[in-house]
Amino acid sequence: MAETKKDEASPLHVVVFPWLAFGHIIPFLELSEQLAKRGHFVTFISAPRNLARLRPVVPEVRPRIRLAPLPLPRVEGLLDGVESTADVPPEKVELLKACAGGGPGEGHARKPDWIVLDFAQHWLPPIADEHGVPCAVFFIFPAACVAFMGPKALNDAHPRSAAADFTVPPPWIPSPLSHLAFRGHEAEWIAGAWRPNASGVSDAARIWETTERCPLLVCRCSHEVDGPLCALLGDLYGKPVLPSGLLAPHDAAARASSAAGADDRNDDDEETAGLMRWLDAQPGRSVLYVAFGSEAPLAPEHVRALALGLELTGVRFLWALRRPIGEARPEPGRVRVLAHAAVGAFLTHAGWSSLMESFLFGHPLVMLPLFADQGLTARLMAARRVGLEVPWDGPAFGAEDVAATVRWVMVEEEGKVLARNASEMQGVLWDTARQGRYIDELVEHLQQRRRE
Repeated sequence: MAETKKDEASPLHVVVFPWLAFGHIIPFLELSEQLAKRGHFVTFISAPRNLARLRPVVPEVRPRIRLAPLPLPRVEGLLDGVESTADVPPEKVELLKACAGGGPGEGHARKPDWIVLDFAQHWLPPIADEHGVPCAVFFIFPAACVAFMGPKALNDAHPRSAAADFTVPPPWIPSPLSHLAFRGHEAEWIAGAWRPNASGVSDAARIWETTERCPLLVCRCSHEVDGPLCALLGDLYGKPVLPSGLLAPHDAAARASSAAGADDRNDDDEETAGLMRWLDAQPGRSVLYVAFGSEAPLAPEHVRALALGLELTGVRFLWALRRPIGEARPEPGRVRVLAHAAVGAFLTHAGWSSLMESFLFGHPLVMLPLFADQGLTARLMAARRVGLEVPWDGPAFGAEDVAATVRWVMVEEEGKVLARNASEMQGVLWDTARQGRYIDELVEHLQQRRRE
């Protein structure tokens, strides 16, 4: 009994190892900070340049988070210094999977209690097993995407390979969720994840092997947003699947909305300062913020259609256009722009992290999903009536469709319903006590496994 109480009181040491994409690295860092805020130690592993480009760790937990650089092996076809998906064009991302294959401080020196890894590290659980360290896979996607993927046994029973197979829900998705399927251009990308890439292993095979070898699955979801899908995951995978909560960047949002955020302007370069002054001069909630993340594969024809569509709307907009690979150009942070009073809606690729940032400020969405999980996420948000998708059912979307969708969200009377629902979502995200309980329950499970 005394030993049990000691285990409950002593902090965990958790090794965290995300995939080499900042869309994965940042949610893993948010999870790490939440663990550290509860007194646990985290060793956060990534390639050296990724750690150097990472946003600063929240000051209150810096002593408990150790950033551990792991140099990548050389891979033919990748230039020296390439360490994340932001460093390569989309067609070379698969080469990074071929290589996905600091000194300790107090609490970090001892053997880890858990390793929290990403989908790409399918090779790690067998190694951890040899050392008696359990692994948990952390999915940064909403529950809909993890359910749509399904475990290997279900996929073996209901094989999918052609793009058309992914344009309908798999048979294990309940009928009330029949809207959860990919569109044609999205399905082509998803079908590619079922085929072996340059690493010799398909993304689907990595996920299946990882979920089979890990005794715990963690999903970036919540009952308030993902609903019955949270409970469905445990039934599908036949093991504990715990929600992490939504891991929204509350600290960054609070700073951006406060006087401290205004102080950040003292460090702005001339271009960023000019953009912020332009926002200051616009009426409240009149600007459409357009951003597709750092790695969105927007083809030139997409950029042209989007630009023409935005011009046709007659709506004020600020577009954070992706800069070419390797070109450094300062721009205001996404949270900082979303926090500005002039912003009234968000045109986005529907990446889960982008949506969490937007909902912290209650913005309705104009959604243009491009690849990976974004299509399902957009369907989920459209069903919740917090945003509207740009119609896209062919090789390209039209400028007129962009303009009509933007006007519906920002100008037409029907858009007020979307804005009201997005405001309700804002309340869900700022219920930090409820979001914190998801982390508490996760920690309790991690500690329970340590006592076994």
